[in-house]
Amino acid sequence: MVVVSESVSVRSLTVRYGNTVALHDVSASFEPGTVTALVGHNGSGKSTVLQSLAGIVEPASGAVDIRHRRISYVPQRSDVNDRMAVTVGEVVAMGTWPRRGILGRASAADRRAVDEAIDRLKLTDLRSRRLAELSGGQRQRALLAQALVEHGDLVLLDEPTTGLDAEAREIINSVVDDEAARGAVVVMATHDADDADRADVTITLGRGEILSSTRRDRRFVGGGAHDGRLASGQ
Repeated sequence: MVVVSESVSVRSLTVRYGNTVALHDVSASFEPGTVTALVGHNGSGKSTVLQSLAGIVEPASGAVDIRHRRISYVPQRSDVNDRMAVTVGEVVAMGTWPRRGILGRASAADRRAVDEAIDRLKLTDLRSRRLAELSGGQRQRALLAQALVEHGDLVLLDEPTTGLDAEAREIINSVVDDEAARGAVVVMATHDADDADRADVTITLGRGEILSSTRRDRRFVGGGAHDGRLASGQ
C-alpha cells in the first residue's frame, strides 16, 4: 500500500521547445488516490505536462514538486521501439532496474513482482513472445506491466488506451483504477471521452494553457484560456 499524504504539483510551469511555447504558466495539483485525465487536442500540452512530472523535460520557469516520489512513466506506444529483440518477460522485468540496477541480481521479491504484473495484465501466454510480434494492445499492456513492477507512487500514462480493442481497454482501465485505489497519484493524457469520464479530475488544456478543470462530482474552477491555473485548495 502506498502511503502518500501530499499532492504532486506544478506551479507557474512554462516549457519551451526552441521558440515554441509548449506550456505557459500552468499550475495544477494532483492528489494521492485519484486519477487525473489531461485532455485536449494534439499540441495542447498534455504530453509535456507528463514529461515535466517525469523529469524528462526541463521547465523554462516555474516548478515541479514531486517530493522525491518513485515515478512510473508509460509513454505512447509510438514513442517505443517495438522492434527491440526483447521478450515480454524481459520488458516487464526492466521495471526492477530502478531498485537493483541493470546489472544487479533480481531478488525473489523482484521475480514475484514480475510474475504478478504479467498475470494482472493477462500476458502469461505471451511471456516468451518478442515485443515486435505483439499487437498494439498487447505492447501497451506489456509497458504498463513494467510500470506496475516499478511500483511508483506517481504513475504517468500517455494515451494508455488509444486505438485499443475493448478487451485491452478493460484490462488497462482496471489496472489504472487499482493503482489509484492503492494510493498512487495517477495522471494520464487521453483523447478518449470515456476515459476522461471515468477519471476523478479532468483538466482540459489548449495551446499550452489550462482551459478548465472539473471533478467528477462538481465543477470547481472556471475561467478562460488565459487563467492558466487551478483554484487553490481544490
